[in-house]
Amino acid sequence: MSERLRIALTKGRLQDQSVELFEAMGLDCSPVRNPGRRLIHALPNYPLDAVLAKAPDVITYVEHGVCDLGVVGKDTILEKGGAFYEVLDLGFGRCRFALAVKRGSDFYGTYKTRRVASKYPGVTRAFFEGKGMDVDIIKIEGSVELAPILDLADGIVDIVETGATLKENGLEPIEDVAQVSARLIVNTASMKLYKNEITDFLSRVERELGGHT
Repeated sequence: MSERLRIALTKGRLQDQSVELFEAMGLDCSPVRNPGRRLIHALPNYPLDAVLAKAPDVITYVEHGVCDLGVVGKDTILEKGGAFYEVLDLGFGRCRFALAVKRGSDFYGTYKTRRVASKYPGVTRAFFEGKGMDVDIIKIEGSVELAPILDLADGIVDIVETGATLKENGLEPIEDVAQVSARLIVNTASMKLYKNEITDFLSRVERELGGHT
């Protein structure tokens, strides 16, 4: 195989879980585990270079073709969109988008326009458009749970894993919006240009995932 592929990994937990998967496939990920100040990390025993990036940047790099592949959460894909192939559900990083409200409040039992706070306005808008509902969306960068507590919003759309943070703040999820997990994405041109290399990598990933399902 002549062509080295380049993969963008979402920093943090998805990066750690990606590395665990790749090592289970037999790839030497020591450069990624000990990155130092380097920004691109060449795997010694497989023609793959890893770039560590924030989730939205993973999509940007893959979409523009500077990375051939990427590992990113479905939450970022739903919010940011983009032109690429979403080829595999990697099965880790599982959580969900949920609509949550103050415990005991009746979100749907009013005719007034509801205000919904979220870090993910695109996901929120699509969800309520699907219901034919008009809502005011307020974008929050920090702790979105504060919005209902401060009466800024009637509800929130956020990522929920255990629901413990919601519960501690007097909120409860009332409806699932979307399921989320890590996805493998591929640049559309790379899929054609490096078909053999990408097919080899995908088949290795699928074999490893298949051994754990």
